[in-house]
Amino acid sequence: MRNHVSPGGPDSLRSPPDPSARAPQGEITASVSSPPLPTPTGLLESREPRGSHPYNCPPFPYPRSLPLLPQIPRAWMDSVGTNRSPLRSTAAAAAAAPATRSSALPRPHRHPALGNRLAATKLGIAAWCGGAGGYFGKVQRFDAARNTMARAQSGKAARSVIREMGHTASDSEMPLKYSWGKAFPLGVSQADGGLNFAIFSQDASSVTLCLKLPERGTQNDAEIVEFALDRQKNKTGDIWHVSVEGLPASGVLYGYRINGPQGWQQGHRFDDSVILLDPYAKLVSGRKYFGVDKEEPSQFFGTYDFDSSPFDWGDDYRLPNLPESDLVIYEMNVRAFTADESSGLVPAVRGSYLGLIDKIPHLLELGVNAVELLPVFEFDELEFKRFPNPRDHMVNTWGYSTINFFAPMSRYASAGGGPVAASKELKQMVKALHNAGIEVILDVVYNHTNEADDANPYMTSFRGIDNKVYYMLDLNNNPQLLNFSGCGNTLNCNHPVVKELVLDSLRHWVKEYHIDGFRFDLASVLCRGPDGSPLDAPPLIKEIAKDSVLSRCKIIAEPWDCGGLYLVGRFPNWDRWAEWNGQYRDDIRRFIKGDPGLKGVFATRVSGSADLYQVNNRKPYHSVNFIIAHDGFTLCDLVSYNSKHNDVNGECGRDGCNDNYSWNCGVEGETNDLIVRRLRSRQMKNFHVALMISQGTPMMLMGDEYGHTRYGNNNSYGHDTHINNFQWGQLEERKDGHFRFFSEMIKFRHSHPILKRDRFLSKNDVTWHEDCWENQESKFLAFTIHDHNSGGDIYLAFNAHEYFVDAVIPSPPHHKSWSRVVWILSDPAKMFILSNLLFDPMMLKLLLPYSIVYCKCSVVFTWSG
Repeated sequence: MRNHVSPGGPDSLRSPPDPSARAPQGEITASVSSPPLPTPTGLLESREPRGSHPYNCPPFPYPRSLPLLPQIPRAWMDSVGTNRSPLRSTAAAAAAAPATRSSALPRPHRHPALGNRLAATKLGIAAWCGGAGGYFGKVQRFDAARNTMARAQSGKAARSVIREMGHTASDSEMPLKYSWGKAFPLGVSQADGGLNFAIFSQDASSVTLCLKLPERGTQNDAEIVEFALDRQKNKTGDIWHVSVEGLPASGVLYGYRINGPQGWQQGHRFDDSVILLDPYAKLVSGRKYFGVDKEEPSQFFGTYDFDSSPFDWGDDYRLPNLPESDLVIYEMNVRAFTADESSGLVPAVRGSYLGLIDKIPHLLELGVNAVELLPVFEFDELEFKRFPNPRDHMVNTWGYSTINFFAPMSRYASAGGGPVAASKELKQMVKALHNAGIEVILDVVYNHTNEADDANPYMTSFRGIDNKVYYMLDLNNNPQLLNFSGCGNTLNCNHPVVKELVLDSLRHWVKEYHIDGFRFDLASVLCRGPDGSPLDAPPLIKEIAKDSVLSRCKIIAEPWDCGGLYLVGRFPNWDRWAEWNGQYRDDIRRFIKGDPGLKGVFATRVSGSADLYQVNNRKPYHSVNFIIAHDGFTLCDLVSYNSKHNDVNGECGRDGCNDNYSWNCGVEGETNDLIVRRLRSRQMKNFHVALMISQGTPMMLMGDEYGHTRYGNNNSYGHDTHINNFQWGQLEERKDGHFRFFSEMIKFRHSHPILKRDRFLSKNDVTWHEDCWENQESKFLAFTIHDHNSGGDIYLAFNAHEYFVDAVIPSPPHHKSWSRVVWILSDPAKMFILSNLLFDPMMLKLLLPYSIVYCKCSVVFTWSG
């Protein structure tokens, strides 16, 4: 009997098992007694031949690395599009000073400021470790790691005893038979009347399978039975494997203890005092309820379900298979969408996959046809509460801290249903969305994991399985973890084993859950080699583009990272990859708020960003246009705040981007000033019109359709409150005004193909009513988009001046007349939207400051009586 966590340093690792103490041949028994732990090797029933193996291979022949790509001289460096842990501007001073409690904080989650981003670029790596001199000695690191894990796994999870095997039977024992097993597939699978367990570890010296058996108590109190694998018999290449007969087909929790070389300087971080999560576990069991810190600290185990029948997708079920050019993407958080009481759902369903199903009618009324879900892979929302720190009041609601790449977030199940229910309910949600014609895109985080850095590790899986394989290391710097993610570690995605893990994960979500696409968080990380240098043809990026299973999927890159690798318009794409267009966001924000010298750039962005994407066979829809995303200001806050207000995050305002290209319209924050509020309303509508008439794929943020505010917090990752949660009451209050405008503009885009072309505009497709492009003070732009098929031309004029501007609408084509689509006036109550009223262009003499006129050509009908 022993604890999960050993309190000592390296010397406290458990002794090698006694080879003389073996279980009876072919059978292992688990008992409640607690003598010293034997190794239950026994005689194996069968053995597969050993030999060459795809996971036992020489170093991968990487393409010749390019030097770090030149940095685009952008003042903002796309900080709004990223919210990673900062490389603090005071890092050097902090490293030289004695370690303090602040140096022991878990990595702040996704929030760099500009100075931090530039610091990352200058350093070449974005890694720093607390403590004197910026790094620990070997013993100090082991002590820090063990102490951190002891804090994380304190309580019953850490006190759970390990039940030994191979001793006198008792009334509670359950006979288990084991055999060699097989190397593939990785994870748990059914084979030869038993269950096969297989895990990769290239450098491990010992692997022990740990099982929690439901017949021996509740999952929290169940005994842990251990199987020590024989490296001569239970290992093929670099895969450790064993087959176990007698296990239930569901309800068993499992993990691994793995030991190996203790050479920190070689990049190893083995610690067999910790039970590790299988990277290929298809389901993960932890706490039952989201954000409930009254539950004891969670130990995450893999689990499986071979009892349930296959999910019934239905005979009439069809995938939407929407053309990329038709998409209007709605970025949203599963939990935050219905977690608020105003959703009207019963508490057991709020914030769940089923809760989202209940609100599909809202999505249809709005007009979006694709949802981009913030991470739904298993993550630990209570990671900030592992030990006292200034952020321990927060809950990670965004989920950019992956524990496992195959398992759906179990605490998104309704009523605390657990991992099996979560898997089923996620499929129900996808099915319901597909039946409504809405595609499902997942925001996936393959650039880092939850395991933090070397200073304050949170070992749950990869670090203890094979740190040197799974993570990028600076082998010339006392091998420290490289940190291009801003979260303490960087996944070594182009290592052959890790690359296959990512591909297997993506295929799993497509085949098992029918996912339609993926948005890759900090995708520039996926373009780096093991030493962090950029690759000209990243193997993972290419294989994702060429994979047959993924061929029907939308694949979208966030084309930057926290190490300065900015690839907007230059992301390796094989004519398949789309990109979050960070330059679109910046330029549209700046023009609409009235910055000078941007008229030409604004014209380029709304016409499809040909300067970035018109290369090879790329299309306008490969530019995912957005003004607002989950990180940064909401649309309402973009027009209400000049600066961030992030004090509630516990970082003293240091987190979040400092350059938001926002304008508060005259008053900072909430106000009752009617003139200011009307101007803000106009500006929000101006942004939405610009987004919906731009060539490319538009994406909007959940809540912007009613004007959601986070009260100036531009990095709200840790607030499971009204700050992030959709406010259904506010939606109802604004249904006939703000919401109707947003909805009608989306539907107008859907019904007008000239706004969503699959080719870039030519000079015959658009007329720019402009002859002074070089005038840096001009903030007025008017143009006509021509419809060569039906003659339904569209005229638009944007006035970003603070004064009225003369606007002359050209004559319509023959037998046509102009009808007003949008005419934004000072009083929102008098604003025209899709009125389709014919009018004389001479009626429009002056265009209001910060406003738009939007007209389309219509056929003139004559009636005779």
